[in-house]
Amino acid sequence: MHFSGDLEFSEGLRMDGQVTGNVTGRAGDESLLVVSDQGAIHGNVHAHDVIINGRVVGEVHVTHFVELQSNAHVQGNIYYQKLRMDVGATVEGKLTRIDPMQASAAALAAPEVLPALDYSNRAG
Repeated sequence: MHFSGDLEFSEGLRMDGQVTGNVTGRAGDESLLVVSDQGAIHGNVHAHDVIINGRVVGEVHVTHFVELQSNAHVQGNIYYQKLRMDVGATVEGKLTRIDPMQASAAALAAPEVLPALDYSNRAG
């Protein structure tokens, strides 16, 4: 499955296909996004909790917990409160820990919708 366009979800979403666009958990929800080893997102991600075992090309903004499983590959910066990274996961970008007070304020505000980053010209 391939979906083009921005996607907003509440509660939980498991991504086994391809999305070109931003994926956002509804503001104020304790949303969970799971990107399986078959999943890929070409766009920015905003959610409460995120588990990645596939590919994300874009910024990842997590207000609570991010888990990068062994097949995870992220091209972009990750902003998180708590992080777990398994052996084999790769990140081409910065890992930035946010303090709990910033995370709480961010969860109450609607995320700023930014255009998806274009990493298509990068070697690799």
